[in-house]
Amino acid sequence: MPRRSYDQYCAVARALDAVGDRWTLLIVRELLGGSRRYTDLHADLPGVSTDMLASRLKDMERDGLVTRRRLAPPTAAFVYELTPRGRALLPALTALADWGAPALDEKRPTDAVRAHWFAVPLLARLARHFPEGVDVVGIALDEGEFHVVLGGDAEGVDGADGGPRYADGPAEHPDVRLRMDTATCAEIAYDRLSLAQGIASGRIVVTPPEAAGERQRRKRTETA
Repeated sequence: MPRRSYDQYCAVARALDAVGDRWTLLIVRELLGGSRRYTDLHADLPGVSTDMLASRLKDMERDGLVTRRRLAPPTAAFVYELTPRGRALLPALTALADWGAPALDEKRPTDAVRAHWFAVPLLARLARHFPEGVDVVGIALDEGEFHVVLGGDAEGVDGADGGPRYADGPAEHPDVRLRMDTATCAEIAYDRLSLAQGIASGRIVVTPPEAAGERQRRKRTETA
């Protein structure tokens, strides 16, 4: 069945034709962190039905936002990943996160939370705080870990390149690790607290970057 359209010769309407349905942008949020299996997507989108998720993924494939590929054996599972057009939605999600931030006061008892849901609003804050040379920042919360790639020669996410991006789970060789609780992360992500203030107050525990010599030695070893 073809998707309904606003039938308006307007860029906003055309965009909403593709991403205006319920769950679509949240699927994009998940896939901005890298390729995901269907079961992983379902687990990190609490509240979505299996039929709805399958339907949305099919629509997104048709609209050129998502591709599906089979992993090499022995896994032989299918994963979904964003196309360049899909990854180009990051600024839109960042703007939506900033716009929605005032609605994040106390976490409600019914609210689900995943650590990597803070990654999108954190990207700009981390890029603003850390100097050139800090490429990968690991973030550890009680709910889990994710890491942000700010740039430089750091390895990309599923071949993506250019601009800050994130991936779920811990980084193998982060330049710096930040540990904090969820409330502190929310305040940082939504500009209620600066990183400098969080570190100075002890609400953020920092593991410093490797010494420059050790980092270069490790990189030479890995590429040898």
